Amino acid sequence: MWVLVRRCWGPLPAGGGAGRRASPGWRALAWLGGSPGGEDGRGPRVREKPPWRVLFFGTDHFARETLRALHAASENKEEELIEKLEVVTVPSPSPKGLPVKQYAVQSQLPVYEWPDVGSGEYDVGVVASFGRLMSEALILKFPYGILNVHPSCLPRWRGPAPIIHTVLQGDTVTGVTVMQIRPKRFDVGPIVKQETIPVPPKSTAKELEAVLSRLGANMLISVLKKLPESLNNGRQQPTEGVTHAPKVSVGTSCIKWEEQTSEEIFRLYRAIGDIIPLQTLWMDNTIKLLDLVEVNSSVLADPKLTGQAVIPGSITYHKQSQILLVCCKDGWIGVRSVMLKKTLTATDFYNGYLHSWHQKNAQAHPSQCRFQTLRLPAKKKQKKEFVAMQQCIK
Repeated sequence: MWVLVRRCWGPLPAGGGAGRRASPGWRALAWLGGSPGGEDGRGPRVREKPPWRVLFFGTDHFARETLRALHAASENKEEELIEKLEVVTVPSPSPKGLPVKQYAVQSQLPVYEWPDVGSGEYDVGVVASFGRLMSEALILKFPYGILNVHPSCLPRWRGPAPIIHTVLQGDTVTGVTVMQIRPKRFDVGPIVKQETIPVPPKSTAKELEAVLSRLGANMLISVLKKLPESLNNGRQQPTEGVTHAPKVSVGTSCIKWEEQTSEEIFRLYRAIGDIIPLQTLWMDNTIKLLDLVEVNSSVLADPKLTGQAVIPGSITYHKQSQILLVCCKDGWIGVRSVMLKKTLTATDFYNGYLHSWHQKNAQAHPSQCRFQTLRLPAKKKQKKEFVAMQQCIK
């Protein structure tokens, strides 16, 4: 006999839940007698141990690492952890598709494009950097629900861009959370497994994504090895310490010289520089700053920098180190290359633009030749929103 058991959202008791108190909207199909092989035509029984049938949802490089680990487990016939693995991703304007689709196609895994999720039978769903809300109806199709591999220590940095915000805010500790998906809201479900790591000093979001993607993939495999037990031991997220990691817009890349310190600008560069270059305005032209470097103490001791008052955005070319020095709220940053119509080294920009401007405007105050904050039109900002790791970077 097949019985449809409804519970509230909570851990799934091991062994089908017999004799256990129902915990708060989870759904499981429990086999209560009869043949487990589905001889009555009603489908296979709910499994209590591996191998699992898994449907994976993902998009970006972070998600691809999780998919790679699942695929390796499905190929390992000795361990028998995963019997079936299929993939759902989102449409992409690129003919090649997103990283997850590329990997799925190369690995000859069945792949669907959202909202198509196939029609097969699965034990558990897995999400990593997917960026789509899951309906309750979809979640309830999986006896063990849907797990999310999220690159932060929830409840810190709920949302689509946790790695970017980790770097942007200068967090010294981060981690990965494997949690259970809940409908209608992102990143609020119970924590199944969580591990923390120190953030490597001066790491970019891309570098941190690589570290966290490997950690998350390994954590997921360990959860799947003891899935019912892991779900049963899940815990609710704390109500304190909740922060949000919203999508980052192109406007975020516009440096505010009067407001941002050198440390804040470098964190911004490490957080989004691999996605979009930092931008500024020079003589009514948009300039992208491609390669930022910290300025050492010997350069800062130059009399040209200490002997006169300067205002944020002021530019000085330092010949010995071949960098542009730009004044910000509390000091200086170095720039090795820029893009103005084409990519230019600091030396090229000085020779082709700065030097000639000063020659033609010898009587003008140097502040007239400074970088200024670029103000993007509101509509342009909205149209050019982008997501990390992930997303993604998520």
